Amino acid sequence: MRTNIVIIDDHQLFREGVKRILDFESSFQVVAEGDDGSEAMDLVEQNNPDVVIMDINMPNINGVEATKMLVDRHPETKVIILSIHDDENYVQHALKTGASGYLLKEMDADALIEAVKVVADGGSYLHPRVTHNLVREYRRLATDENSGGDSLQTPEIRRPLHLLTRRECEVLQLLADGKSNRGIGDALYISEKTVKNHVSNILQKMNVNDRTQAVVLAIKNGWVEVK
Repeated sequence: MRTNIVIIDDHQLFREGVKRILDFESSFQVVAEGDDGSEAMDLVEQNNPDVVIMDINMPNINGVEATKMLVDRHPETKVIILSIHDDENYVQHALKTGASGYLLKEMDADALIEAVKVVADGGSYLHPRVTHNLVREYRRLATDENSGGDSLQTPEIRRPLHLLTRRECEVLQLLADGKSNRGIGDALYISEKTVKNHVSNILQKMNVNDRTQAVVLAIKNGWVEVK
């Protein structure tokens, strides 16, 4: 099925670059573009897109405010935030307003395409570095809570070999390290296609919808090390 997309970004050259990448996917169609959060609502009502790709920093109405309005009025439309900020406070604020994805503007084409597919299918997608920062903060808070503020010894890592293959355990660790598919492929000397297959198998075996959920579950169970 075709995924209809609206792009909202006040930088025309960047917006054109995003559109050019999306046009390579035959199942994607960019149905409208805008350069301000105030346009987002009108464009969504006119075009009924599946996904809105929204810049976080724009004049008048910023991406977070526009996302909140969109999600309140059109909950069936999914929003992916584009940002230069990888700080967890930005990410958490964007997700609390209803965004389904958060991408850094340094993303590669594969990450953008994967994010749109995952979000359109009902999942959530965070840029790998954002995921790493969030889970590292999660581990810090959990450690402080359990120790009353005192540092704990590094817990023993128990690889989930009862559930995943050794290679899938390696891929899961690299996901927790914040690696993209390309970075995982480079680290393990395998193709990106093979990485995607491994990630898909991991999500299925762990019964989660996306990479972020897989990493959070792995941390809770002590299956990966957070560096």
